[in-house]
Amino acid sequence: MKLKSIILCLFLAFVSASASIAQSNKHQIATFNIRWDNPGDEGNLWKDRLHHVVSLIQFHQIGIVGIQEGLIHQVKQLESNLEFDYIGVGRDDGEEKGEFSAILFDPQRYQLLNHGTFWLSPTPERPSKGWDAALNRVCTWGKFKDQSGKAFYVFNIHYDHIGQQAREESSKLVLKQINAINQEKLPVIWMGDFNVTLDNPAYTTIASASGWKDARLISEIPAYGPAGTFTGFDWDKMPDGIIDHIFVNGPIKVIRHGILTDNYGKKYPSDHFPVMAEIQWK
Repeated sequence: MKLKSIILCLFLAFVSASASIAQSNKHQIATFNIRWDNPGDEGNLWKDRLHHVVSLIQFHQIGIVGIQEGLIHQVKQLESNLEFDYIGVGRDDGEEKGEFSAILFDPQRYQLLNHGTFWLSPTPERPSKGWDAALNRVCTWGKFKDQSGKAFYVFNIHYDHIGQQAREESSKLVLKQINAINQEKLPVIWMGDFNVTLDNPAYTTIASASGWKDARLISEIPAYGPAGTFTGFDWDKMPDGIIDHIFVNGPIKVIRHGILTDNYGKKYPSDHFPVMAEIQWK
């Protein structure tokens, strides 16, 4: 009887360890335009939304999130409340001025190996505005290692909301920069607020590039959520047109993909829905 108990305990321990390893090999990645701290957003002020943004990320166990529009105090508040680290710089001066396209990550799950920021312009090495863009735009990237020792890259962008040429050229530039940075040909996640829908050349340039796939379209579980991602805080109407995307390249399996409509009292945490993908290395 004692031997049977020992065998049972060993079996249960093996099952538990196997489940833990399987879970650690899955990664919840998200892009989330959190809306800048606009004092004119009466009824949707950042001080009221912060807790809900944090809770959403925690509940969905998101380990890496690329944000857009965050000002330095918003980035630091998320860093503190989530107990995450972040990479990124302000787009206006390369330090703390202006909006960030920061990447926040759980340091218990991911080790940062390298990182950088470049501008979406003909002079990507310095703060600058590109082509017909209305504003400076940036791409923040990080090279990470997970608990299994697997290395990979994450690129997080926010394309211009006005300039179509800027959006198209930004796709070409980021593709070129990824090829230059990712010399090891590691798996890559490229995500953000692209400000374009699926029929736009800025999107199709990526979707047609060698090896690149929209995570939503290759999800093993059919993609979940509404037909759009920008709400403008409008509770009464579901949005049309997905403008926030997650692309993957390399030996990556997308287990599930969701446009998350979490809300509180008929209010949304931001004027964009976050987009999450759960991935696994092949």
